[in-house]
Amino acid sequence: MRYVPVADLAQYVGQHLGHSGWLVIDQQRIDQFATATGDHQFIHVDPARAAATPFGGTIAHGFLLLSLMPQLMAGVMVMPEGTEMAVNYGAEQVRFIRPVPAGAEVRLGVELLESREKQPGQWLLRARATLEIAGQEKPACVAELLSLCFI
Repeated sequence: MRYVPVADLAQYVGQHLGHSGWLVIDQQRIDQFATATGDHQFIHVDPARAAATPFGGTIAHGFLLLSLMPQLMAGVMVMPEGTEMAVNYGAEQVRFIRPVPAGAEVRLGVELLESREKQPGQWLLRARATLEIAGQEKPACVAELLSLCFI
């Protein structure tokens, strides 16, 4: 996380802030997510059955990918100096564009779209998060993520 003076936040709006490192989405992570959420659809957890689908193998849950975005965003995002805590405030315009096969690597690109003081001591940040798949032209997912920072 990069912390910047509140007065400087506006200069980052409209800017691409960078990319996270690459993260492997392995079958173990997919299986753990299935266990945590109860979503055991075969396209996620049964390699033999999933091999016979148009995906050719198991794929990550869309919501697994969405849930990884805050972790991947942490090394890229800017936050106001003095932030005591930041909370997930929601997501807008989430689109799952391309499936992520088990074993693929993903990274997150981040663009700050908005920064505004919601009320004294609270700043709302809206960022476009684009989850890219190594070796693929189209992204896996694009979402606008909202973070509420308490100063």
